[in-house]
Amino acid sequence: MKETLHLLIVDDEPGMRMSVERVLRKYNSHHEDIQVDVDFRVSQAGSGEEAMALVAADAPDLILLDYKLPGMTGLEVLQALLERKCEALVVMITAYASLETAVQATKIGAFDFLAKPFTPDELKAVVHKTSKHFMVQRQARRLAEERRQIRFEFLSVLAHELKSPLAAVEGNLFILRDHLAGELIADYDPWVDRSIQRLDGMRKLIFDLLDLTRIESGQKQRSLGDVELCAIATSCLEAHQSLAAQKQVSLRFHPKDAVHLHADPGELEIIFNNLVSNAIKYNRDGGTVEVVILNEPTLVRILVRDSGIGMSGEEVAKLFGEFSRIKNEKTRNILGSGLGLSILRRLAALYEGGVEVVSEPGEGSTFTVTLRK
Repeated sequence: MKETLHLLIVDDEPGMRMSVERVLRKYNSHHEDIQVDVDFRVSQAGSGEEAMALVAADAPDLILLDYKLPGMTGLEVLQALLERKCEALVVMITAYASLETAVQATKIGAFDFLAKPFTPDELKAVVHKTSKHFMVQRQARRLAEERRQIRFEFLSVLAHELKSPLAAVEGNLFILRDHLAGELIADYDPWVDRSIQRLDGMRKLIFDLLDLTRIESGQKQRSLGDVELCAIATSCLEAHQSLAAQKQVSLRFHPKDAVHLHADPGELEIIFNNLVSNAIKYNRDGGTVEVVILNEPTLVRILVRDSGIGMSGEEVAKLFGEFSRIKNEKTRNILGSGLGLSILRRLAALYEGGVEVVSEPGEGSTFTVTLRK
């Protein structure tokens, strides 16, 4: 990445200002560790008053400020910059290179100190250090702003996702309270069942949020050991038999040899549960779900194929974002948190792996999770 920083040299000696501009005009400051190349646009001011006018008109990023100036002193300029909350980094330049002056300037807000006379190399060295610090600060501010924006968007979507089931449960409770469904207790069973279903969805959303937060923060407790994947897959399919039976979906898994992986069994259960539950929910009535485990020399591949409604290329591209659910006429009644596949991708990354999807509308989908041994 290349950046151009605005540098203001404030000195009452024209020769000094011209010398600094000449040195920095073609100087490029390379910062490999933060992957930034910096060059400089140089402005000049011969007094503190002129400098403050330039700061107001065209804010600099770096300021080389002479300590002894006619009118406003360098320290007074520094104090004025602080009061204006100027984000520029200031390097104080003076022929009176005393420790007391350096401490005083630093207390007011100077970033560094450069004593006259200085060589071009000394000037470049201090500008190199100062520009790196400025770029690190700028990147930190950008990152903080991006995080605030992401947090705002995340909370907005979360509020939307919780608002809908809460409204549904509230509406059902009003029906119960006002006896709108009839006089018999049995008349209210469907409304109670719908409320329970909505609350189950909210509970899953909360649990998925906790899983996602633990994974992203690195605070998820992991218990790694030898895990046999076919046993995990079989247990998962057994747990989903009831859901599959509701849609008359056939679950198929024909394990051959045992497949071992150094892994956390809980993480593998989450992977299988997400893949299988989605394959059932987004399937057609009377469809099939097939689980395949491929044991390769350095990798394990988990494939889950379904004969369901499938997805378009645009829908697949949006699939792994937070709260991302495919919304169309065929999926509008399918409940979910929209976080399962995002969690799946992050878990696969813990094993230096990933997730791939092949899908066609009306033809079903195949999800492949790759885990490195």
